[in-house]
Amino acid sequence: MNVTQLNRQTAAEAQLLEAYQTALSELPGDGAVMVARDRLLHALKTQGLPTRRIESWHYTDLRTLLKAVPTAATELAPAVDPVVAGSTVLALSGGKPTGSAAVDGVAVSGFAGQLLSGEAASGLAERGADDAIGRINGAFVRDGYVLDVPAGADLADVIELQANQAGGQSHSRFPVRFGAGSKAVIMERHRAVTENAAFVSSVSDLVLEDGAEITWIILQQQGAGDTHLGQIKIVLNADAKLKLYVINAGGKLVRQEIHVVTAGGGADLTLRGVNLLGGDSHTDVTLTLGHDVPNTTSTEIIRNVVFDRAKGVFQGQIRVAQDAQRTDARMACNTLLLSDEAEFSVKPELEIFADDVQCAHGATVADIDKVHLYYLMARGIPKKEARALLVNAFVAEIVEELEEEALVEALEGVIAGWLEKHG
Repeated sequence: MNVTQLNRQTAAEAQLLEAYQTALSELPGDGAVMVARDRLLHALKTQGLPTRRIESWHYTDLRTLLKAVPTAATELAPAVDPVVAGSTVLALSGGKPTGSAAVDGVAVSGFAGQLLSGEAASGLAERGADDAIGRINGAFVRDGYVLDVPAGADLADVIELQANQAGGQSHSRFPVRFGAGSKAVIMERHRAVTENAAFVSSVSDLVLEDGAEITWIILQQQGAGDTHLGQIKIVLNADAKLKLYVINAGGKLVRQEIHVVTAGGGADLTLRGVNLLGGDSHTDVTLTLGHDVPNTTSTEIIRNVVFDRAKGVFQGQIRVAQDAQRTDARMACNTLLLSDEAEFSVKPELEIFADDVQCAHGATVADIDKVHLYYLMARGIPKKEARALLVNAFVAEIVEELEEEALVEALEGVIAGWLEKHG
């Protein structure tokens, strides 16, 4: 990088590069891993953070929006009770495992072990030239959890991957393999325990073998000043079924990427998202879904509630390959804008190269229905309470699709608590 380029660095870019040099001697990894880290950081250094000129980041100019990056975390973030009572908790503090790492019937290990052995080296790679999250996480990740669910396993209890932050930087990774015919419910929870600003990156890599039936819930509850960069990469093999729920209920600057590939016939994805946005936050959910083989299905429904001066983004791209005949893919994004200063941008895309398919997408943006509001107020319900009831019903409808009653009640409680605070 020449002197002119160095002078053009933003404060956040300079702080990221400085943080890497500071942490370099402590980052786990064999020679191959450290080479991969250096390569990722070099790409970040030479190309910088993405701007709106990059199509996939057009609505989230990270170089402009990311003002500063805090130094490494120094304060311990304790584990708390799980969202669903009775869940098995695998806790992280600042990206490092704490407490027990045991789950009945599941092989669990720390991701640091794969870094030290070099096994993780091949996975520390960008998805493409615009993969800022992959670069940042791959360069800085220290630990996480590796799960291997055996074929035929039917896990009775929810597993909560509880990533707690008390400010500073946190970078974690969750590679998970679900064996053929296995069944499980996993909650990936990101949570701030203090008001100290945090910079968080997290990457989850899921492989569902033939016939696996999995529910995976991402619950993001970062602090009001935090940056959260999340990415989940998913491969669905033959007859695998994934219910993926993404709930954003926090954070100042949030980007959650979802990248899914259907690799086997009969694979099915159900994606449901709830974005609760308030203050002057910015939240971006970006989906790429590749239907690569025949006879696969997917449905995506995203519900957004936007207060104050908050800004939100949903980008959803479905690609149907030429050989992927008899694909059924449907996507919808519905938004409640509850302030004249609030904004929400929607960019649905369909790229279809097969001719025997059923594909559709749609988007709506509206305020509270005045007829519904009048109906409730006419029955003696105060206006503020009536609005809250209608907003809650708008998003709770999504959560109620879950079959597990304990999950529904727990997530409805999270949503209701956020709405009570921000509504």
